Amino acid sequence: MIERLDYVSINGPAIASMAKAKDDIRSINDKLRALIELRVSQINGCAYCVDLHTMEARKAGETTQRLDCLPVWREVPFFDKAEKAALEWAEAVTGIAINGAPEHLYAALFEHFSETEIVDLTLIIAQMNAWNRLAISFGHLPDARSE
Repeated sequence: MIERLDYVSINGPAIASMAKAKDDIRSINDKLRALIELRVSQINGCAYCVDLHTMEARKAGETTQRLDCLPVWREVPFFDKAEKAALEWAEAVTGIAINGAPEHLYAALFEHFSETEIVDLTLIIAQMNAWNRLAISFGHLPDARSE
């Protein structure tokens, strides 16, 4: 097995630029942001990012039950309409090669979010997909931690 490259040490400036972009995405609150980042990471199967964004969601005040049920969010009553619209959009944009970005999902965003929030939400989704692809491609895994 070939050891995967340490992409951060090889091109740290580019990675830092990607990370800095997060500072310019301010309209989405930390709790929703963490939910979206976690759901995208679950879909993509990124162990590192699932671990990271679960911790961030807890730090932002997310409950264990909601985190546990995030993969089945459509079937439980404790996600509000705005969160559901954001999660639908996150799933669609993450799988954009399959079904595109359906008009009805895009339109539903306007019931709950401003234009700036819709752009920022989509930037969060796009950036999370990029981070997932880097971490998965280069075998970046979370370290075990004692709880």
